[in-house]
Amino acid sequence: MILPNRSIALLSACLIAGCGDAPTAGSNASATPASPNADERVACALGGSRDFAPVCTVERGITDAGLSLIVRQPGGGFHRLLVTDDGRGVIAADGAEPARVAVIDGGQIEVAIGSDRYRLPATVKPRP
Repeated sequence: MILPNRSIALLSACLIAGCGDAPTAGSNASATPASPNADERVACALGGSRDFAPVCTVERGITDAGLSLIVRQPGGGFHRLLVTDDGRGVIAADGAEPARVAVIDGGQIEVAIGSDRYRLPATVKPRP
C-alpha cells in the first residue's frame, strides 16, 4: 500500500484541519479548518480486520518536527504520525514499523502500520 508513482501530492492543510467537505481527487481546493482541539473520528480496521468502523480518533498538534497526528484506538493503542510536505502524506513518527500510505477515493488516504489501517481525510492534487 505505497503511494502510487503517478503525479500526486498530498496537501497537509486538510490533515491539519479535518475535512468537512473534502475535495475529490485531482482537486486543488483546500479544506475549511475545524477546531484544532476537536477530536475527529476516523474509520479504522485494527489487528488485521478487513472491516472498517469509525471508532478511532485523531488528535492534531504541532511539535518540533512539524504537524503531528495521534491516531487513537478504542482499546488504548495509538500510532503517532508526522505530516510531510514531500508528497508522501504521512510517515510514522516513532515505532519500528513504517507507515504505508495509499490514496483512496473520496478525498482520503489509507495509512497502514503493521496490521492496523486508518482512513484519514486528505486533499489530493496533481503535482505541477
